[in-house]
Amino acid sequence: MTGLVRIDGSMGEGGGQVLRTALALSLTTRRPVEITRIRAGRQKPGLMRQHLTAVQAAAAVGSAHVKGAEIGSRELRFEPGALRHGSFDFSVGTAGSTTLVLQTILPALVLAGGPSTVRLRGGTHNPMAPPFDFLEKAFLPLVGRMGATVDAVLVQPGFYPAGGGECIVTVTPAARLRPLVLLERGEVKRRAARAVVSKLSREIATRELAVVSRLLGWEAERLEAVSVDSSGPGNVVTLEIESAGLTEVFTGFGEKGISAEAVAEKVAREARDYLASGVPVGEHLADQLLLPMALAGSGAFRTTPLSRHATTNIEVIRAFLPVRFDVEADEKGNCVVRFSG
Repeated sequence: MTGLVRIDGSMGEGGGQVLRTALALSLTTRRPVEITRIRAGRQKPGLMRQHLTAVQAAAAVGSAHVKGAEIGSRELRFEPGALRHGSFDFSVGTAGSTTLVLQTILPALVLAGGPSTVRLRGGTHNPMAPPFDFLEKAFLPLVGRMGATVDAVLVQPGFYPAGGGECIVTVTPAARLRPLVLLERGEVKRRAARAVVSKLSREIATRELAVVSRLLGWEAERLEAVSVDSSGPGNVVTLEIESAGLTEVFTGFGEKGISAEAVAEKVAREARDYLASGVPVGEHLADQLLLPMALAGSGAFRTTPLSRHATTNIEVIRAFLPVRFDVEADEKGNCVVRFSG
């Protein structure tokens, strides 16, 4: 497939994921893209700081010519050139998500002609983005099984709204991505809960873990309260479920005006629902797997009902790649997504 791809940024959920997926695919397919009505579904449409950083990062990796790369822009034309690898340093500023910037350039880097090191500064634990722990424990090991080696190190956590975090990601690319099949979860081998506080009372973490223990029945040795030092106050609860097939990670974020118990109860129920569903791939991991598995050209995974976020991602991918998505749902709404092309 060649030629300009036109993307309506208001499609589906109408958020920044349309932009990021389009940029990632423009880089990997070397096809120019024109995106209009960027983030039309959001209260403040157009490019915000973290979206602009994603554009700039994609332009650096893809030696691209770009029009419309400015704060507030609702239209963008991105024309990639030669794919680069090597050392990159990107700062989102404040608490803008570093993981979403990485999401934009990682597909290109895992297929690049040589290894890369990416330093990212900004937010590492944001309520509206995949947190660092999810990428490190759940997503990147699966990318590794597809043939590329991606290692991520958290240098400094950055919580919303202060930010100030830093992570370093090293990428050893693959000649091509191998298909991945995730249809069975297998036996659960390990469960762990970690409650982290920064510039807040450690009692918050203790209260959160008490809720996790009560709702999930996890013993004390599976629970860990941690105090860290970051640029501002923050609180995150991470539940890790390692099975024979993969590791899933669920995250709850502390918010002003929300009790520690409410934060922990929400994420514990999410983990409990996942365990009860029997599927290997949770909702958020399904979102992340769509692009690399589409690039591999074949594979399959079983998950809970697809989110609007995921169905929007599928539509953007179809605009770039001749890949077929077959989605088969069971009586509970859980589905198998198969890729062929």
